[in-house]
Amino acid sequence: MNVRCACGTADIGESAAVHHGSDSACDTAHSAAIDDTVWRAVGTPLVAATRPGVLTGCTVAVKDLYAVAGFAIGAGVRDYPAQPQIAHSAVVAALLDNGADITGITQTDEFAYSITGSNGRYGMPVNPAAPERVPGGSSSGSAVAVAAGQVHVGLGTDTAGSIRVPGAYQGLWGIRATRGRLGPQGLLPLAQSFDAVGWLTRDPHTLASVAECLMPQPEPTARAQLVVDPALCALAHPALAQAALSAARRLNAAPIDLAADIEHWSQAFRAVQAREAWANHGAWITAHPGALEPEVAQRFSYASTITAAETQAARAVLAVASAQLRAALTERILVLPTTATLPPPRDTPAAALETGRARTLQLTCPASIAGLPAITVPVRRIDGIPVGLCFLGAPGTDRSLIDRAGEASEILTSQAL
Repeated sequence: MNVRCACGTADIGESAAVHHGSDSACDTAHSAAIDDTVWRAVGTPLVAATRPGVLTGCTVAVKDLYAVAGFAIGAGVRDYPAQPQIAHSAVVAALLDNGADITGITQTDEFAYSITGSNGRYGMPVNPAAPERVPGGSSSGSAVAVAAGQVHVGLGTDTAGSIRVPGAYQGLWGIRATRGRLGPQGLLPLAQSFDAVGWLTRDPHTLASVAECLMPQPEPTARAQLVVDPALCALAHPALAQAALSAARRLNAAPIDLAADIEHWSQAFRAVQAREAWANHGAWITAHPGALEPEVAQRFSYASTITAAETQAARAVLAVASAQLRAALTERILVLPTTATLPPPRDTPAAALETGRARTLQLTCPASIAGLPAITVPVRRIDGIPVGLCFLGAPGTDRSLIDRAGEASEILTSQAL
């Protein structure tokens, strides 16, 4: 069957535009109709489907971390030297083999090490759902392309919330897949212990159609119980915490105490993430001072200070946390706020953005620590601003989690009428 979405694909211009490092010839290739804060390369399509399939008629925006044959991976860094890729990444190839067309390659926060959606060299794209607010990242370009109706699917990654945060901030459906269920071949890493494939859509049907193509394997058939941890919800802004608890009550979610030492867990998570990020990109960053915007540069500066002993201690904390979370969510689905704050205004000072980021990481890191699938679902807005509700499931339950999230959304929507 063909994918049918709530919105069609908007015109984004006829010409193609590709950046290979700082090549000025690429700059002249841009059409005025193409938004450089969203797109790094665009075509009509950029890459056509290789065969018909479930996704025939579906258009995809690909985050600039995935290999697309014939194009370099730029990782949101203008001066990053990369050679055109010989082959597609495994996920991109699977989408093309199931009928999807690749519309273009989208911008990301530099090296995907942020959840704001800002890029020092290319700028911050406008959040179509809340233009005065940040779009969220690091899958910012993919999310904005979907929210603006330019594509049906935004392919991204989620290390610490990079699918879930822009999904919540822009009123989209988004899934962070079970870590390792979709192979990393052809994907530039940030932190391998936590990196996961993910995608964003405007509706649950399209989200499920992509999952059907990428994850055709059978899943557990037991119907999981919805649960909510009030203490975890309380980490969010009171309005968001109340919205999640209210939704949980309407869904008959049972109260649960995860006994999560979330502050300790999040600190350990950030240490291991930083150590791996520096191992992946530190040598290049050291050789290219000034190549990154201050926010991301400061994050990598911190990463350079994490010692092997600190990393080993942090990994021990995360091993216990992962086992605890996986045991608690056996045949259960946790309901919680997707983010700890509403999307901040675009002019929010950097220090305040960092404070909000740290709070949101406390809610997003459990899925990352335990490698769990997580879905953000748009729910009733607060003062006109998008809000996301997250559903966190057991490993390998991605498709059934989408189904349950869809059911929950229908219940919440019908009760709100």
